Amino acid sequence: MEDQFKPARRQFLKIGGAAIAMIPVAALTGNALAATNAGMRASMKYQDTPLGDKDCSNCIQFVPGKTPKDLGGCKLFPGDTEVSPKGYCAAWVKK
Repeated sequence: MEDQFKPARRQFLKIGGAAIAMIPVAALTGNALAATNAGMRASMKYQDTPLGDKDCSNCIQFVPGKTPKDLGGCKLFPGDTEVSPKGYCAAWVKK
């Protein structure tokens, strides 16, 4: 009777082991895709909400995403790909 369960148990252990081994890979991939430059954001007092009519979408430093509502980048935040078009920072300059 025990022999019936050995293949299923082995299969479970193989799949479980592979899944556990993939957790760090998935975590690193997620971090690589979502990049922020926390130091520059803090020094420029970046926030995800606009200040009056001043927002990133009408700033000369903003690099837009694929669509107007997608996250983009900023010329002042190297490597940062999560700048909101409705965000604001102290370096805002009108287009």
